Amino acid sequence: MVNINDEQLSHVFMALADETRREMVRQLANGSLPVKELSNPNNISKSAVTKHLKILERAGLLTRQVVGREHICSLNPDPLVEVNEWLAFYQTFWEDKFDALEFYLDKQLTESE
Repeated sequence: MVNINDEQLSHVFMALADETRREMVRQLANGSLPVKELSNPNNISKSAVTKHLKILERAGLLTRQVVGREHICSLNPDPLVEVNEWLAFYQTFWEDKFDALEFYLDKQLTESE
């Protein structure tokens, strides 16, 4: 299992809990964008965009680079990979439990026939 810091994991889940931030992550998955382009499709104020970007940065999902007067945002997929690995562990756990339950129920059904 991946050794992800619990605090970092909480920051990533909190960041992804908001629809606007998920949309920003989706946009950035296609490539880096200036801050102004992230605010236009979401119809939110620049201050709201800044708030959302800070949350994404704290979660490690976003990096910013200043080019002239523009702030260019890029997606850092590493935390998403770690979250995916964390979820995969629990997916395997539950699949094993459901397989055992299915085996038990099939056995009970066979014995009752």
